[in-house]
Amino acid sequence: MAHSILVTGATGFVGSHVLEELIQIGHHDLHIIAACRDRRNLIPGFSGEVRVGDLRDPEYLDRVLTGADIVIHCAAWTSLWGKRKESEQLFLKPSLKLIDKALEWKVKRFIFISTTSASSPKYSADANNPGIPRRYWPHLNNVIKIENAMRENLHRGMSMVNLRLGLFAGERYALGLLPILLPRLKTRMVPWVAGGKTGLPIISGKDIGQAVVRAAVVPGLASYESFNIVGPEVPSAREVINYISDNFGYPKPLFSVPFPVAYTFAWMMEKIDRLVPWEPLVTRSIIHLLEDTHASNDKAHERLGYSAEIHWKQAVHSQIEAMKRNEFKGMKMHRPYKPVSLDKND
Repeated sequence: MAHSILVTGATGFVGSHVLEELIQIGHHDLHIIAACRDRRNLIPGFSGEVRVGDLRDPEYLDRVLTGADIVIHCAAWTSLWGKRKESEQLFLKPSLKLIDKALEWKVKRFIFISTTSASSPKYSADANNPGIPRRYWPHLNNVIKIENAMRENLHRGMSMVNLRLGLFAGERYALGLLPILLPRLKTRMVPWVAGGKTGLPIISGKDIGQAVVRAAVVPGLASYESFNIVGPEVPSAREVINYISDNFGYPKPLFSVPFPVAYTFAWMMEKIDRLVPWEPLVTRSIIHLLEDTHASNDKAHERLGYSAEIHWKQAVHSQIEAMKRNEFKGMKMHRPYKPVSLDKND
């Protein structure tokens, strides 16, 4: 069956890997539409349709959705710390408007990119459980609001698919745990949390692309479905940091604290943030990402046919090598915002 698939955020980490997977599938009956803010950042070799614009623009929403029967919403403005207003204006409101417009245009399926941390630590093993808002992490709360909006729009003729992904790693790395954590390890002030025994559900960009595309085209999904999507193996935080230390020379933590102490210390770092010219050494959102999610691929394997392929060591190695090539020195805890780049082809 022919599909016209719209990928928002097509130049980002998730969107670019989704495009790669769609190109690799190579079905002649797939019409791929890449929605982005700057076509120059699209992956090399992409020959599908490109629609440049800003999802906050009502006219662009109508233009970008024209003819699409499947929407893969990868566009996201993200922040691990603060930025409540920016997350609402640049992510929450445009995403909710996109859902409303997709319903208006009678799109058949809408795929949203969420996180396994949405309902952790107690309830994330079952991806159908609603997310748990955290007052210290405005962006996570907005992710949860979008999930809830998808549930509220059931039985309106569009299949809603929520994908709760693990921690991103790989080429074209985006804002995430590793780029934030690694520079902080060099300070030797970052401890093990709970002895580093909790799992880090790392997933490569390639596996993300596979899972998202399967969620887009597999037949027979219900009006709302939610899946956890992680790599083939979930390592402990200690395994990951030991691997990074042994292979790339980053220092290991010198001591360990339990989660309650870690959250208290992070809260103190947040409080003194206004007094110093740099971002906090650690925040409660970072500690939250270290909580165990117990997420597995069982449901995604059964319903989507998803089988994770890329080992976490390969994904981490690929990301750190890319960081070295790009002379990575650090990353802010929010995604920089750039204006739409138009050219004569747009």
